[in-house]
Amino acid sequence: MKATYHKYILHFKRPSGTSRGVMTDKETWFIVLEHNGKKGIGECGILRGLSCDDRPDYEERLAWTCANIHLGKDQLWEALLEFPSIQFGVEMAFQSLNSETPFLLFPSAFTPGQKSIPINGLIWMGEESFMKEQIEEKLATGFQCVKLKIGAIDFEKELHLLRFIRANFTAEQVEIRVDANGAFDKNEALNKLHQLAEFKLHSIEQPIAKNNTDRMSELCKSTPFPIALDEELIGVFGLTEKEALLQKIRPQYIILKPSFVGGFRGTQEWISLAEKHQIGWWITSALESNIGLNAIAQWTFLQHNIMPQGLGTGALYTNNFDCPLEVAQGQLWYNNTLDWECSWV
Repeated sequence: MKATYHKYILHFKRPSGTSRGVMTDKETWFIVLEHNGKKGIGECGILRGLSCDDRPDYEERLAWTCANIHLGKDQLWEALLEFPSIQFGVEMAFQSLNSETPFLLFPSAFTPGQKSIPINGLIWMGEESFMKEQIEEKLATGFQCVKLKIGAIDFEKELHLLRFIRANFTAEQVEIRVDANGAFDKNEALNKLHQLAEFKLHSIEQPIAKNNTDRMSELCKSTPFPIALDEELIGVFGLTEKEALLQKIRPQYIILKPSFVGGFRGTQEWISLAEKHQIGWWITSALESNIGLNAIAQWTFLQHNIMPQGLGTGALYTNNFDCPLEVAQGQLWYNNTLDWECSWV
């Protein structure tokens, strides 16, 4: 078996803002396997500045992985514990190689287009007028769940945007999730949560920065609406560590990005622990290309979670790969009349 790796820079159609800054490009890497005339491809979806494997030796570890591909998926997963995005790329590449076609990884009622996956519409941070424009577009195209990035512009302006949505749509008509990306001051967070509660929000992701577990635990006990952990899960590797974190903080939800938490196997570990402790969960992409998004979507469908998932990121880039994934009426569909266009496979 031969394995190679390739770097690819995705370009955003327009600069995309979070509380950590504005992104214009997104780096990603692909592992390509070749064996007996077949090819498989896996995406290592690193996000610089956030992924725990954003390290100087990242490319060196990719090269090591390709040189040791003979170890197989399971042994490599264990060896790559501190490189969750490469764990994900390896899992995906082997699944792709062993599938009927490189992009049909997990056949189900989703892949022939019989069923869809409900998703949230993502609203990026920016000027108030830009955020309002995005909200109106998402609602007009049939989304019943929207997710707003908050924490980067003036909080009063963010409250005004939420007031705008609720003036036009009830909580029964449109579910609103907000994502603070850890932006709130830990001493002001509870006050802000009480101000946000007026808008009957579904949940807030990561209101304060990770590694403030005592304060996060207090917030989860006293919050007026549900808190979801996101960044808090990054860099937590062992099952014992994972369970200890959930038992200490006791969040209402956790949000799982396979590229950040060790691929499908790592995600499944978190799901099992969450269900054991009556914690809700959903899955989101981490700004992967359509290649990674395709694998995540197919696997997510098999988890039978009826909540809207965070899988609507395929249209963000100018140079993404053409694929059958299609968003319509707030649902992600697999449209088999559309073809894949990827020169590597």
